[in-house]
Amino acid sequence: MRLGLLIFVTVIVSTPSAASQKEQVQQLAAELRCPVCQGLSVADSPTQMANQMRDLIRDRLEAGESPEAIKAYFVERYGEWILLAPKQRGFNLLVWVLPFLGFGAGAVGIVVVLKRWRRRTEVAPASSDPVDPAYLEKVRHEMARDRG
Repeated sequence: MRLGLLIFVTVIVSTPSAASQKEQVQQLAAELRCPVCQGLSVADSPTQMANQMRDLIRDRLEAGESPEAIKAYFVERYGEWILLAPKQRGFNLLVWVLPFLGFGAGAVGIVVVLKRWRRRTEVAPASSDPVDPAYLEKVRHEMARDRG
């Protein structure tokens, strides 16, 4: 009796729970692009292809394959395109670096433009030339004539 109970407890503890396996399937499916939708992950896609891919992930996890081996299987079959987040090496490194470089260049550009704009407003002196009294009198005369 005790031996049977011990074996039962060992099997229950050593077998991953259905919830954790479902989470693993969901996590792996979220890292893969659906070949049909292309804009959605396998986890989010409602297509039959995505359902088959999720089932395949579940079967391979149950067979004891590691998540890395499962991703490698899909990469071998579809190419690196299937990964929603490309690997951070080689040419793919540009995908990870260019947004930060673009943001930095944009920030530097904004700072330069603001400094130039500020310098222009500081350099432009207020008009220090007094208005010619004869001209001022002429303007007043014209305005008075227009009014009445």
